[in-house]
Amino acid sequence: MALKGNLRDFSITQLLNLVSVARKTGVLSVDRSPEQISVSFRDGKLSYARAGTDGIGLTMVLYRARKLNAAQVRAINERAGVMSDKELGLLLINSNYLSQQEILSSLQSHYIELLNRLFTWGEGLFHFENDVLPPIDKIAVRISLENLIIEGTRKVRERDLLQDEIPSLEMALKFSERPGVNLRNLSLNVDEWKVISFINPKNTIHQIAKATNKTDYEIRRIVYSFLQAGLVELVRPEGASIPPLPPRITAPVVNKTEQKSLIFRIISRIRSL
Repeated sequence: MALKGNLRDFSITQLLNLVSVARKTGVLSVDRSPEQISVSFRDGKLSYARAGTDGIGLTMVLYRARKLNAAQVRAINERAGVMSDKELGLLLINSNYLSQQEILSSLQSHYIELLNRLFTWGEGLFHFENDVLPPIDKIAVRISLENLIIEGTRKVRERDLLQDEIPSLEMALKFSERPGVNLRNLSLNVDEWKVISFINPKNTIHQIAKATNKTDYEIRRIVYSFLQAGLVELVRPEGASIPPLPPRITAPVVNKTEQKSLIFRIISRIRSL
């Protein structure tokens, strides 16, 4: 029997804790349309992860990790044909393109990145399918969940803070009127410069996120840093009216004994799957 639910009711942190404690083997799939992420575990450890139904191939993972350049990717893909990731990995090692450690490290970083993305999702339908292993043609790893859960918990707190500070992405931004501030003298990364180029009272934050290919979490994080530095101000978009924000709903008081009992019942259920 699969475990199903919504991240609104049972967070990714709690799910990973249960998988780790119960040392489960299986696949956790989370769907937040149009995005979907599937994460495989073996004996309570992260083994494999993919975005979408197929994920990306090994050469693209290595390209994003800057282990291969575009020309090498084209040459390898032409030579590899329909090789599986495992076969391709052996080819790269035997051809002295890369070492085994370089390939595994790149895959580990990719899988962790996908798992960390789930910590920024406040909702999404999930289901855990017991005793399902990663695809046999993919390269699996073994990564303990404890440190990932600790780091992910920090991301959850940051996500909640950003949500409170920037509750609506339908607001726009304008540069603050600060004499003597020269944008050219700012030490910004590539993503921040991209966002800067779209700041205009006519553009909503949501539109900027779409134009720069940023998730809600990523755009809030960048905009929040600009707000904290006093570079920009939140304003209503020119020519648009923003409806008032709904009143904040206070979470009901949860009886700690009942909550602990619920956790134990779910752990027992997962162990019995």
